[in-house]
Amino acid sequence: MNRYPAWKYAIIVVALLIAALYTLPNFFGEAPAVQVSSIKSIVKIDATTTARVEQALMAAGITADAITLEGSSVKARFGNTDTQLKAKDAIQKALTPDAADPAYVVALNLLSRSPAWLTSLHAFPMYLGLDLRGGVHFMLQVDMPAALTKRAESLAGDIRLSLREKNIRHSGISRNGQAIDIKFRDAATLASAQALIQDQFPDLQTEEGSEGTEYKLT
Repeated sequence: MNRYPAWKYAIIVVALLIAALYTLPNFFGEAPAVQVSSIKSIVKIDATTTARVEQALMAAGITADAITLEGSSVKARFGNTDTQLKAKDAIQKALTPDAADPAYVVALNLLSRSPAWLTSLHAFPMYLGLDLRGGVHFMLQVDMPAALTKRAESLAGDIRLSLREKNIRHSGISRNGQAIDIKFRDAATLASAQALIQDQFPDLQTEEGSEGTEYKLT
């Protein structure tokens, strides 16, 4: 019969205990949660943000199981998905009164129900392979006014170059909001420019007009 030193058995027992400890988070499951993070670099996520989330939930009569500040986001955990969805709406309205200019992203999430002492030991649930159970949340926000302005400026430059190449003289090209105004001294030149624009820029719509003694193409 093989006999081993006691210290070897002790090592095995300790290893099994540690392994058992770090598998515990897998048995606690996950809870629905709402995560708040910043969109703008000038907006910081701190204790003030946590307080605003707490106030928003309190005003809506919603109780969270836990609200924590983790790195650059605030996470609020709830008992069920119905409460989670109501909480998301309440937090969204409180933190983003102007939907056209949001400063925060309020997203649905899942958080482990593991107790804090387990999490402090860096014991986290183990997921098998690529975990996409909650789907992928990808949010692309575009500054549309700035994008449209840049596009209009680019088109104005392209039209100016095209007119110069075809030796079509104009009295000036200016941008009026998202429109481009081109002035001409006579109707014949305007007609030539309009034909050129319709040929080289078919996506643009043109409209004739007049301004004083000059002809205008918008």
